[in-house]
Amino acid sequence: ALPDAPPGLAPAAAALLLALADDTTPLWTDAGDEARAWLAFHSGAPAAAPEAAAFLLATGTPPPLEALALGSDEAPQDGATLLLPVAALEDDGPLLLRGPGIRGERRLGVAGLPEGFWAARAALAPLAPRGLDVFLCCGARLAALPRSTRVTEGR
Repeated sequence: ALPDAPPGLAPAAAALLLALADDTTPLWTDAGDEARAWLAFHSGAPAAAPEAAAFLLATGTPPPLEALALGSDEAPQDGATLLLPVAALEDDGPLLLRGPGIRGERRLGVAGLPEGFWAARAALAPLAPRGLDVFLCCGARLAALPRSTRVTEGR
């Protein structure tokens, strides 16, 4: 069962943050005061600036990806996790996903991402193993894109 989250907080994003965030994981969100207070109460996650956050929930335009915590070569796991609500997630679409954990390749359709998002994410690829993990959230659906997932646009 998904949590009854406040306005500005999609059920999938709320459930994911309740599962992953705790009092040791700084959280940044632009989802509003009610959503921030709800997340703090239920998870204990302290508020943080975008560049210091372990988890970020961007309901509007996300901060510049290159300015977020990307980990280090010695501790790539210290890279942030970005949650982005989107208008639609489809099991089939123009995006081709490849990488560890994906048998062969998968297709994904996404509507409602900020313009230039895929290019900004691709620009982080040379930093591997450092990087940013992304979850796309639409209602009760999630798509997980670890930093190692390569995304190609177009059919």
